[in-house]
Amino acid sequence: MSNNRSGAFIGGLIVGAALGAVAGILVAPRAGRETRQLLRKSADALPELAEDLSSSVQLQADRLSESALRNWDSTLIRLREAIAAGIEATQRERQVVETMEAKASSEVDKPVRDNL
Repeated sequence: MSNNRSGAFIGGLIVGAALGAVAGILVAPRAGRETRQLLRKSADALPELAEDLSSSVQLQADRLSESALRNWDSTLIRLREAIAAGIEATQRERQVVETMEAKASSEVDKPVRDNL
């Protein structure tokens, strides 16, 4: 989860820096021609910026995917162990019940002797 947050932070930082640069250019006291040239250069740099942002997001997604797979594998292992333990406990309980039933039925079948 922290990887996802850091990726969002980095993306926000890059977008914020780009917007800050554009705002700074627009507010700066330059001639219109110079400002337009700077905006054009900035616009030319946007595809590279977008590619960097896309790469960063892809790396974060890959890390998140790997983390999710590791968590899934460990959860699956624990689930299998829990199921095996449940089956084993059920079998032991069944044996105890069968033993008690056999003991109870053998006591019922014993002849009753009169105590005289």
